[in-house]
Amino acid sequence: MGEPVRESTDDGTVDDGTVDDGTVIRTRALTKRFRGGQLAVDGLDLTVPAGSVFGFLGPNGSGKTTTIRMLMGLIEPTAGSAHVLGQPMPQAARTVLPHVGALIEGPALYGFLSGRDNLLRYDAADPTADPRTRRARVAATLERVGLTAAAGKKAKAYSLGMKQRLGLAAALLQPRRLLVLDEPTNGLDPQGMREIRSLIRELAAEGTTVFLSSHLLDEIEHVCTHAAVMAQGRLIVQGAVADLAAGTRGRLVVTTPDPADAARVLKEQGAGDVVVAEDRVSAEAPPPERDLADLNAALVTAGVRVRGFTVERASLEDAFVALTGEGFDVAG
Repeated sequence: MGEPVRESTDDGTVDDGTVDDGTVIRTRALTKRFRGGQLAVDGLDLTVPAGSVFGFLGPNGSGKTTTIRMLMGLIEPTAGSAHVLGQPMPQAARTVLPHVGALIEGPALYGFLSGRDNLLRYDAADPTADPRTRRARVAATLERVGLTAAAGKKAKAYSLGMKQRLGLAAALLQPRRLLVLDEPTNGLDPQGMREIRSLIRELAAEGTTVFLSSHLLDEIEHVCTHAAVMAQGRLIVQGAVADLAAGTRGRLVVTTPDPADAARVLKEQGAGDVVVAEDRVSAEAPPPERDLADLNAALVTAGVRVRGFTVERASLEDAFVALTGEGFDVAG
């Protein structure tokens, strides 16, 4: 993409505006303020590694879709910069977008056409698509997203989940270096969610970088290698998913027929955030320097019948709450 690099500045920006730093998406101080003063995205510094499945996570209204629209050149930033596939956006949109598949804010479909005919139209609009193999390509893509049986059905009769699948199919008609998906499992049942997650992993294994926006913590944790967390237009944290959770203490869980006594002892031992649920008592895991055997001994000495004593690793939800102090929509 772009001309060969001949000269670069200290921050990796080449004289023609190309960025050659091994990332697929890079933003610096990216900001979007709408008319009326609403600050939708505030100074975003985002780095998406090549080959990753990158989860862009945040509650609805946190600035995710606005960011994606800037990355795709659909709207211009108020300040800052965005580079996609090494090229500045929106300036290089005509060069970049043929290598990007995108599903943003739901698919744009012709309701009076069948699912198959919608994809034939999309494919015909791509100047790089070989018309001789168009029907075979559309058939293969419909199969890949599980819509072969509904291919002849008019799109206006599709369920929300089926429309999401068709939109994803449109993004996959050609091999892409980058796939940008905004809430791709919206409207899908649990089985459909699993199928789309499996497809995303398959695409990543084939070398496509996937940038996945979602408000579902469990979706990010199940499928993504890296993630960034947004809240109120600002970036809270980004990094490998395993590292984000690892930076947060997990939960100590005690299973016992004496939950009230167990909770009392744990509090006496300095445990925080003690929660009792039937025969299960949980608390914030103690710091590494605290010997868990001492806690177990204190429970037994107090006459608590301990049937289970484990430390559960922190989840992405735990990490988000620790970082922001806020709850989160984990179910959808």
